[in-house]
Amino acid sequence: MPRIALDLNNTRDQQQVKSQWRVATGLVPGEPNEGLTARLLSTPARLADYDDSAWEVCPNIRQSLSEGFTFAWYRTTVELPGAIKGVDVTGFRVLFETNFDNYGEIWVNGEIDRSTGVITGINSQQRVELSSGAQAGAKYVIACLVLNGPLAQPRGGIYIRYANLTFEQTDN
Repeated sequence: MPRIALDLNNTRDQQQVKSQWRVATGLVPGEPNEGLTARLLSTPARLADYDDSAWEVCPNIRQSLSEGFTFAWYRTTVELPGAIKGVDVTGFRVLFETNFDNYGEIWVNGEIDRSTGVITGINSQQRVELSSGAQAGAKYVIACLVLNGPLAQPRGGIYIRYANLTFEQTDN
């Protein structure tokens, strides 16, 4: 089964899917106390139509940021091409594969697959299906909430270890 992976931290690969990462700190970026309040029911940064245009462009998702207990959102939009490296990827399965330091969630087009979209532990690998059949021009907004852990005494920084957009040919 042919498999093609694009590194979403590599400029050349990003250009193939018209992707650019943006980052902002906070559970609700721009809100007092970074939006961290008791019994908060949701944060709008997860939504596909959320305006992140004022956020900092993030040329290197592997660059560590944070001090102590920190939340940050990393967001990008990908537009699927018709071909990659000369291979027609129409109908291919498309996956977003990543690993956060430390904890994180993956929201795609404002939704989370609670069975696969929540990382359950420090530095766990994650794969989320964007499409079971790629179509050129299809767009996906990927919003990643990353936080530092362990929560009671966080160490180090937060960053995305890797973020790949993977195309796998199905057996159809």
